[in-house]
Amino acid sequence: MSFAVRALVFDVFGTLVDWRTSIAREVQLALEPRGLQVDGPAFADAWRDEYQPAMEEVRTGRRPFSTLDVLHRRNLDVVLHRFGLDAAVDEPLRVHLNRAWHRLDAWPDVTPALERLRGRFLVAPCSNGNISLMVDLARRNGWHWDAILGAEVARDYKPKPEVYLAAARAFDCAPHEVMMVAAHSSDLAAAAAAGLRTAFIARPDEHGPGRGEIQASVPVDLQAADLADLADRMGA
Repeated sequence: MSFAVRALVFDVFGTLVDWRTSIAREVQLALEPRGLQVDGPAFADAWRDEYQPAMEEVRTGRRPFSTLDVLHRRNLDVVLHRFGLDAAVDEPLRVHLNRAWHRLDAWPDVTPALERLRGRFLVAPCSNGNISLMVDLARRNGWHWDAILGAEVARDYKPKPEVYLAAARAFDCAPHEVMMVAAHSSDLAAAAAAGLRTAFIARPDEHGPGRGEIQASVPVDLQAADLADLADRMGA
């Protein structure tokens, strides 16, 4: 590479974890024993569709900062109502369902590739997920971070510049010494605008088979087929 990168920071939902399959599984495991039939993937999609609108309330200042766990819970109540499940899902089950985001499974390439990358670079999530959520995902999937960064540290949500810049400051790095790694062109465009380097990871099945991004639609420093390919390209 013709540029010096000291740290890699990662988007998590979609880039490192298969949130759709995991949430669909968790919803069905929680509801079907109670005799509640639900289309797990459709429920996962509906829940995820509330993600950006909820964060936009914070980004625009209409709501004070709340962690993603809090936003996910508000969104869960909306989706349960939409699916006609209000009366059938009690408070303890709602709490359990909301914690499903803490039980997401990594894409198969992620855990070994992260370990390789950590041998050469500082590594951390730069996610909209809160710290406890990131800790639980790391413990579940065997990840070893050098720090946990992102929205809760910055007290705002991507793609606001402060989220990326706070991550760079936490590692005592200039923005150009940090590379944002993500499967979403919009995330990478925002990181680049804040001065970070960028790497795109293809996740063609994030939103279902063939319904994820396969290449960046914005200029990036690197494009990779998966995280193992990125580790190869970064000399890790």
